[in-house]
Amino acid sequence: MAEHFDPATLRQWWPKPATPRPIVIFGAGSIVGDAHLPAYKKAGFPVAGIYDPNTEKARELAGNWGIKAFASENEALAIKDAIFDLATPPSTHAAILSKLPQSAAVLIQKPMGSDLAAATDILAICRARQLKAAVNFQLRFAPMILALKDAVERGFLGEIVDFDAWLALATPWGLWPFLKGLPRIEIAMHSIHYLDFIRGLIGNPLGVHAKTIGHPNHDVAQTRTAAILDYGDRLRCVLSVNHDHDFGRKFQACEFRISGTKGAAYIKLGVNLDYPRGEPDELWIRPAGGGEWVPVPLQGAWFPDAFANRMANLQRFAASEDDVLIGSVEDAWQTMALVEAAYQSSEQPATPLAPLPGM
Repeated sequence: MAEHFDPATLRQWWPKPATPRPIVIFGAGSIVGDAHLPAYKKAGFPVAGIYDPNTEKARELAGNWGIKAFASENEALAIKDAIFDLATPPSTHAAILSKLPQSAAVLIQKPMGSDLAAATDILAICRARQLKAAVNFQLRFAPMILALKDAVERGFLGEIVDFDAWLALATPWGLWPFLKGLPRIEIAMHSIHYLDFIRGLIGNPLGVHAKTIGHPNHDVAQTRTAAILDYGDRLRCVLSVNHDHDFGRKFQACEFRISGTKGAAYIKLGVNLDYPRGEPDELWIRPAGGGEWVPVPLQGAWFPDAFANRMANLQRFAASEDDVLIGSVEDAWQTMALVEAAYQSSEQPATPLAPLPGM
C-alpha cells in the first residue's frame, strides 16, 4: 500500500552536532554578513572569529556581530579544534588550504577554484593534508531541497523524468566587486549551485550542451546561460538562466519544475528575487496517486538556513557523528567537471543550418 503523503513529515533540517566546534571564518565579504553569521548564530554554532587581509573590513563586520577579528592569519590558524570556513575568492583557496593544520575540517566557498585545473590542485592539497574538506554548495541543504529529496526518496514522485530550471530576474552583480574582470561568471559563480543540486538529486549526466553569454548593458563576462544536460532517452534536463530581465518584478521568475512518472514538484527560489532581501521560498508537490497540488509548509529558507545545515553535516562528520560528508571535495570536483564541460561546450561552434537549395 502506498504511503500517505503528509507534507509535515518531510525532512527539512540536518541534525545538529552534539558539541559544535568553534568556527574560524576567512573572509569578510557580504556573503559572511548576509548568510554565514546569521546562520551560525541561529543554529547556536560558536564563531571564534574572522580573519581578512583587509583588517578594517574584518573589524567592522566582527564588531557588528560581537565576535573577534583576528589580527593575523597565524592567529586564526592557531585556534584549536576549529572548523575553518573559507568565505574567500576562488583564487585564494589553495594558498589557505596549504596552511591549515593537518587533518583539519574545512568548508570551502564555491566554486572549488577558478576552473577545473584549480579544483584539481585543491583536491590534491586536501588529499595530501588529509583535510575533512567540503565545498559550500549549500543549496542541497536548503529546507525546501531537503524536503524535496525526502519526497523523492519516499517515492512520492516516482522516477524523475523531467527537470526544468527557469530564471528570469535582475541580479545585482555589483555586490561582488571581486567578480570584475573574471573570465567566468554565470555558470562558475551562480548556476553552479543548480548543477550541483541536479547532480545530488539525479546523478551525473552523460554530458552537456551549453551556451553562456554576457549582455550589452554591462561588463560582467556572462549573465545568461542556456544548457541541456544529457541523461539519455528517459530524462530531460534543461536550464534557462537570464540575470538581465530587469523590467520589474511582475514577470520575473526563479523556479524549478521536477516531474516524475507518478508525481511532480515545483520550487520557487525566493532569495534570488530582489536579492539579498529576497522573497519566501516555496515548495509544492503533487504526489503519486493524483489529487491537488499541496504546498509544503517550509520551516526555513535557503538563506541563511542552508548554511547552518551545511555546517551541521561538516561538524558532525568531523566528530564521527555522520558517516558521509555531503559535497566533499571528491564530490564537488565532479560538479566542477560539469561546469568545465559546460564552458567547453559554449566555446564550440553550433551546427550550421543547411543552405537553401539552388534552383
